[in-house]
Amino acid sequence: MQVFEQELTVSQEDLDDLNHVNNVVYLQWVQDIAKTHWLKNANEALLRNYFWVVISHNIEYKSSALLHDKLLLKTYVSESKGVTSTRIVNIYNKQNNNLLVTCETKWCLMSIATKKPARITEEIATLFN
Repeated sequence: MQVFEQELTVSQEDLDDLNHVNNVVYLQWVQDIAKTHWLKNANEALLRNYFWVVISHNIEYKSSALLHDKLLLKTYVSESKGVTSTRIVNIYNKQNNNLLVTCETKWCLMSIATKKPARITEEIATLFN
């Protein structure tokens, strides 16, 4: 299992009325790191032929992040089967290693040509091993 990591620092724009990171922002980060991981690993042919859409997010908020906190996002694909892939994203406070958010997202691979679900090939599945 290949773990992909990304760091970020909480900015003022990430905060809600309670002065902690808004739950929608966490979800945006979940989507952003998944996209970045795909773009990093996929070759030009794959990028020309496929894209991913979200089927479901199951997100659990465990603790809050505040302005200027340094965060570590870690993601990996836990399963690829048929046309779907399950990706885990965990978000940690980098200073104390506390787990802030965990999210399991089910993605569907789509064909650019047909705009219909496409079976995950061995080539795609091994991109994230």
